[in-house]
Amino acid sequence: MTIPRHIAIIMDGNGRWAASRGLPRIAGHREGARRVRAVVEECARIGVEALTLYSFSSENWKRPEEEVLGLMELARHHLQLERQMMLANDIRFRRLGRREGLPAPVLAELDRTEDETSACRGMTLCLAMNYGSRQEIVDAVQSIAVRVRRGEVEPGAIDDAMLSSALGTHGLPDPDLLVRTAGERRISNFLLWQISYAELFVTDVLWPEFGVEHLRAAIEDFAARRRTYGGLGAAGTRRNS
Repeated sequence: MTIPRHIAIIMDGNGRWAASRGLPRIAGHREGARRVRAVVEECARIGVEALTLYSFSSENWKRPEEEVLGLMELARHHLQLERQMMLANDIRFRRLGRREGLPAPVLAELDRTEDETSACRGMTLCLAMNYGSRQEIVDAVQSIAVRVRRGEVEPGAIDDAMLSSALGTHGLPDPDLLVRTAGERRISNFLLWQISYAELFVTDVLWPEFGVEHLRAAIEDFAARRRTYGGLGAAGTRRNS
């Protein structure tokens, strides 16, 4: 069975999980955070090269202040908690998203986790936090524009590869599989450039209930698809098997 080189997951449904149990929304986020470890470890075990998790979008700042503060504290705590797991599994950590706006204690844990796992050579775990894909593309274009102004790059030399190299996911394969939980059928400003040819898998399972068995089901579904990358694709060719 073909294993996706890069899996991206939109971890949705934490609030609905909590509401269905009469719990505060933050309880759903806590349960969702606990679900991450098993998925990360399974991806590392089966040979996935990169896993990108959508943790906190640039639009999530619009949520109630109490919920945002709780999410920031949860992120700080779990970064501390999971560093040893990453090291034990030879996982290299990478942050995606803008630094501006993130609390100093959260940035400190993000930076420390990146630094302490920098020598790892297994799977790369990307955490998209304070992330928006449109903002990422704007930042990449601006960085290239600066190089053009300095005379380092000719405008005509700008191509797909150059823009890709200016994104937070530079050096990683583009996602082969995008998983979204909780039944929503939208991309939500996530990896818009990178998922051009990703296979989409939407499940009604809420993220706090998402386990290794659901991950395996998504991968099995991916492996059964025939990917043509814009071509016609002859019967029986380009099939993940």
